[in-house]
Amino acid sequence: MVVEYLLENGQVLDSINTYLLSLGFSQPLADNLDQLIAVGLLLGLAFFADLICRTILLRVVTKLVKHTRATWDDIIFDRKVMINLSRMLAPILIYLLLPVVFPRDPDMIIFLQRLCMIYIIATLLRFINELLLAMYHVYIEKEQFRDRPLKGLLQTVQVVLFFIGGIAIVSVLINKSPAVLLTGLGASAAILLLVFKDSIMGFVSGIQLSANNMLRVGDWIVMSKYGADGTVVEVTLNTVKVRNWDNTITTIPPYALVSDSFQNWRGMQESGGRRVKRSIKIDMNSVKFCTPEMLDKYRKIQLLRNYIDETEQIVSEYNQTLSIDNSLLVNGRRQTNLGVFRAYLNNYLKSLPEVNKEMTCMVRHLQPTEQGIPMELYFFSSVKEWTAYESIQADIFDHVLAIVPEFELRVFQNPTGSDFRELKNPN
Repeated sequence: MVVEYLLENGQVLDSINTYLLSLGFSQPLADNLDQLIAVGLLLGLAFFADLICRTILLRVVTKLVKHTRATWDDIIFDRKVMINLSRMLAPILIYLLLPVVFPRDPDMIIFLQRLCMIYIIATLLRFINELLLAMYHVYIEKEQFRDRPLKGLLQTVQVVLFFIGGIAIVSVLINKSPAVLLTGLGASAAILLLVFKDSIMGFVSGIQLSANNMLRVGDWIVMSKYGADGTVVEVTLNTVKVRNWDNTITTIPPYALVSDSFQNWRGMQESGGRRVKRSIKIDMNSVKFCTPEMLDKYRKIQLLRNYIDETEQIVSEYNQTLSIDNSLLVNGRRQTNLGVFRAYLNNYLKSLPEVNKEMTCMVRHLQPTEQGIPMELYFFSSVKEWTAYESIQADIFDHVLAIVPEFELRVFQNPTGSDFRELKNPN
């Protein structure tokens, strides 16, 4: 209403012109200077308004925000957000007061107002962009959002924002409605889809990864096709960054994670244990029936004492019931050194505090091969941290390999050079 009043009465230029004449300026010179002075006053007013916003209002708002515990004010009143918001005041003032300064030149008003509008749109885009960045930085620090692909979502919104802003700026320059430009762009949609193919596919894939909870920041993934084996450190619109265990960085297109197969170890990390599945190969020529002397020896092993007694009682009762002729070992039931060894390993694993007793824990025979009979230890370590896990696994198999000869068994391995030298030189 103030601008309309000034336009109707033309008071600004008339007042300046009258004042110049009172100072002794000639009428032609006063007519030339009054508009120049009005422009200077307008710029000074805009600068003064901008200065008040930055120096006074921003400081007051910043102090108030620091004394609150809410999150929303940290986002809205972030310093960069408020600075970009305050920058809009000056061009808006200039845009509104241009008709007052140039009442005699409508073409100049239109030209300058277009420039102001472009500046206002650009400043508005920067304000919204800084607001989005502030929201991103606030929420990425929260535990419940830390593993979400927020950066990809942020970049998607930024692309849409700047696309709309670009359309608005072009429409102001050519003085056409944005709807006309969008209609024209519809004809070249195929070209736009080709140009922004990766961004569109990345956006859609990011939504799928997030909606299906397939990938989070911090997950350990393995994708051999791209040489990725490490932790996800960043999920963006066009790439997923993986820091491998050798500290190299592998970048994977998001749509590749949807279209191809990859292994995510998050399930293991969230479960009660990390699986150990490893076997040793026993020389089948060393497998035999246990003699009474061997059984007496095994009874001295604390982990086997109850097993030997209970199994021997079952075997003895079975053989007596069927009147088995014990003169031949092939008759009836007998304990073998391999079976006792397997029972020992079962009891040994269950005695370890690092083994999760609530998950699968077993020792089993695999299909015999030309390299012997594989005896597999299958259990879950309650310690999942990589270094400690490997150490526990190594300690267990150190013990297994060392204890094998106590059961008169042999571990199979291919002959080495030293084996052939011993055959050549037995002494």
